[in-house]
Amino acid sequence: MNDIVVLGIFVADTAFRADRQPRMGETILGKGFALGPGGKGSNQAVAAGRAGGDVAMMTRLGRDTFGEMARQVWADAGVTPLVEAGDTATGAAFIFLDAKTGDNAIIVYPGAAGEIDAGFVEARAAAIRDAKVFVTQLEQPMAAAERALEIARDGGTVTILNPAPAAKLPAGMLALCDYVTPNETEAEALTGIAVADLDGARRAGDALLAAGVARAAVLTLGPQGALYHSAERSQLVPAFDAGPVVETTGAGDAFNGSFAAALAAGRDPLDAVRFGCATASLSVTRPGAAASMPARAEIDALLAR
Repeated sequence: MNDIVVLGIFVADTAFRADRQPRMGETILGKGFALGPGGKGSNQAVAAGRAGGDVAMMTRLGRDTFGEMARQVWADAGVTPLVEAGDTATGAAFIFLDAKTGDNAIIVYPGAAGEIDAGFVEARAAAIRDAKVFVTQLEQPMAAAERALEIARDGGTVTILNPAPAAKLPAGMLALCDYVTPNETEAEALTGIAVADLDGARRAGDALLAAGVARAAVLTLGPQGALYHSAERSQLVPAFDAGPVVETTGAGDAFNGSFAAALAAGRDPLDAVRFGCATASLSVTRPGAAASMPARAEIDALLAR
């Protein structure tokens, strides 16, 4: 069994770089294109594996070229596949990248992973219960994420919910989470509190704890870093200066995967947030999503510096 289990989706990222997004009915010339591995769950598993974690990826793939891409990227990162293959095509994502800032806008089609359900999760319950840390997001169907969190909680596994993309959660779902890791937009969607500054982030963190989050809300705040907010302490962990920003795609996934790896290794939660911030800071200095995830030696070197 693996120390970390990630439930989520794999998609092939089709990334287009341009000065702006086209308007409806308009065609513009781009400045770059890349095809590569993506999907929040897969990216997080790759991040955890490259950060030194013993991690398995739980998902559905199609029997196609994109599915083979997934298996190869996991093999390269040392990720164990817990995969069911079906006749539905593997998913894909459209990513617009601003050529000036590296910021992104994304459309995701989950494909085969959109058919993950509670039965799929229950058939793999032993892997979840025996893990030290379980991670999921909201790109696969909500019912599957909720059932997996229930199984993990019943087995004593530490649970992390990355509530992305932003969505309304079923009543009681946050109470299944040891840690919840929203960005500013997702935190506002969950709490109704605008996260425009550190005070707003702390008030949103209080609301998440009041909704049942067991250990801490960890709000990722882009270039500011991440706020670790528990009942006992609230501390901003700054981002690191790892070099010029090239692309922000996958930064949140880099944080979540490495945060899980650090927790599974027994690090103090605040130290695990620092580890995650270093990983995310490195990831934005290079293009791609899974391709941008740094190796453990790079993370350790940045932390030491």
